[in-house]
Amino acid sequence: MTHPTSRKVTANLALSLDGRYNGPGGAHDFAAFAPYVTSEVARDHLTRIWECATTALLGRVNAEGFLGYWPSVAEDESADPRDRGYAKWLVDVEKVILSTTLTEAPWEHTRVVNAPASDVVADLRATGEGDILVNSSASVIKPLLTADLVDRLYLLIVPEIVGGGQRLFEDGLPGSRWHLAHQETGELGEIALVYDRSR
Repeated sequence: MTHPTSRKVTANLALSLDGRYNGPGGAHDFAAFAPYVTSEVARDHLTRIWECATTALLGRVNAEGFLGYWPSVAEDESADPRDRGYAKWLVDVEKVILSTTLTEAPWEHTRVVNAPASDVVADLRATGEGDILVNSSASVIKPLLTADLVDRLYLLIVPEIVGGGQRLFEDGLPGSRWHLAHQETGELGEIALVYDRSR
């Protein structure tokens, strides 16, 4: 019988004031978020997100998008050191991609799993050390929130009402209490928040 480790499940996402993680143009509409994600506060927040994580848990769409962008940042000596630090971590870290369609891993240090997010997290918690970071993948974060398996939320709130798009916190989630572990406000009005689940 395996005994769960003390691994925490953490999740990060940028949200608008009206709780959306994309705009009304669909899954790839990030225009409202773009001015804020390269701010000093956002970049410091990015470092905070990954520095304790030893596994990245991703949905397929995000994994493919990250693969097209971050490896080149890891090699770019002129990139912001915080971006480069995150990029190098992402390239080298254990990655688990949840997908019903991928047949092979698109990236080194990666495995593809076709299983419910809660089952995958249970398996990951049974072995290893360090945080399990659900990396900007709302399709994975949502079922884990429903199952009350998220221990820490890293949120970047941008001062925009986008008026449409997908919400992270939908009706029907189980009630839960969180406490604020960190907050920082940027010059553009963006707020980096870290919330820990009170259990």
